[in-house]
Amino acid sequence: MFRPAIRPAREFAAEVREQADEFTAGPRDPDADAQPESRRGRRLLWWDGLVSNFSESFVLNFTGPFALALGATTGQIGWLSSLVNLASALALFPGARLVERTGQRKRIVVWTSGGVARLLLLVIALVPVFIQGTAAIYAFIALIALRAFFGQLGFPAWSSMLADLVPAGIRGRYFASRNIGLAVAALIAAPLAGWLADQLGLPRGYQVSFFLAGLIGFGATAIFARIPDHPLPPVSQATTEKPEGLRSILRTHPRFAGFTAVAFLWNLSLMVAGPFFSVYLVKDLGASPTQIGLLAASFSVTNIVGQRVWGRLNDRRSAAWVMRITGFMIPAVPLLWSIAPNPWYLLAVEALSGFVWAGYGLSSFNLLLSLTPPAQRARYTAIYQVSVFSSACIGPLLGSALAAALGIRPLFWISAAGRVVASSLFLLTVRGDRESA
Repeated sequence: MFRPAIRPAREFAAEVREQADEFTAGPRDPDADAQPESRRGRRLLWWDGLVSNFSESFVLNFTGPFALALGATTGQIGWLSSLVNLASALALFPGARLVERTGQRKRIVVWTSGGVARLLLLVIALVPVFIQGTAAIYAFIALIALRAFFGQLGFPAWSSMLADLVPAGIRGRYFASRNIGLAVAALIAAPLAGWLADQLGLPRGYQVSFFLAGLIGFGATAIFARIPDHPLPPVSQATTEKPEGLRSILRTHPRFAGFTAVAFLWNLSLMVAGPFFSVYLVKDLGASPTQIGLLAASFSVTNIVGQRVWGRLNDRRSAAWVMRITGFMIPAVPLLWSIAPNPWYLLAVEALSGFVWAGYGLSSFNLLLSLTPPAQRARYTAIYQVSVFSSACIGPLLGSALAAALGIRPLFWISAAGRVVASSLFLLTVRGDRESA
């Protein structure tokens, strides 16, 4: 009597499971599923991203405010950002060499980004307990920079694994789905971190957030450790040729060289103002930790929408096409910040920012994978990231000097102009998703 009702329910459950599987592991594709373990690996990578970003959202928007709560000045915030990016840049070539010499990609990620970097979050949370005054500020800056070093030490291995797990034909849709998971995690965690800080007081609330971030992050490490990975043969065994040097790479791969040069200018423009958004938000607009969390949530909501839109366009039109469009939209964000009368106005601005950055972040990563040869992908991504972090190291120092002379608001105008110039150069230097394009 009830069998007809039960059958549709089972069919519906099966359909939901299938859709969930496609969302977390990507669309079914012969190339993507050539290896039996690849689909399981992409599913675990999706969950690792969600838990990792839940952890990072307790930290990402609150590092500057935590330093301010310890008594840091605007200049020290600039140094904090600069040293973080310098440490990140210094880690990348050693990280690439680790991959080339050992081939143990997963082990490298688990022990560096997933291990030491997350352990340091627990140590950072305890800084105000054992150290006070100016010493606490410098200890905080040093530990944040050290965490950045170990975080980026594993990046070449991580990016090499991702390129093997996710074939080019489904990267736009898969990474869009994964980024939606990241955005959902941020949507929940960032407001929660802000609420905790308000409830517990400062800096105690930030201490609790950082401690929770470390504990949750170890959960992500456990998930990542289960991703199947076939170690690469060391470069000396895989080929009789020596790995290409920096000069050779830039000379023989002009689109990669152009992409890397534009990334330097783009990130220099970003980081002239980047570290000072939080300072402006707290000191000039009087934002509370809860408002900081809500702004992050606003960014995450539209970022989810943007991933769906830009992910499909990435696969249909190309990553370079998406970067061209979003690269000319992003400069509007700092201009709108410069005229904000209060934190609530910025909810709409961050909503716009979340949507356009969804496309830019997704397409730039996919374009990087497309422009790098598989055999030396760790080395190429290290070169690219060194360019990014080098400019991000210079930017805050330049921004600190300009902020002292002009104030923070003019930094937003300078940053917007630099982003327009970088996007214009991108049009001239990178016209396709491959070296042969």
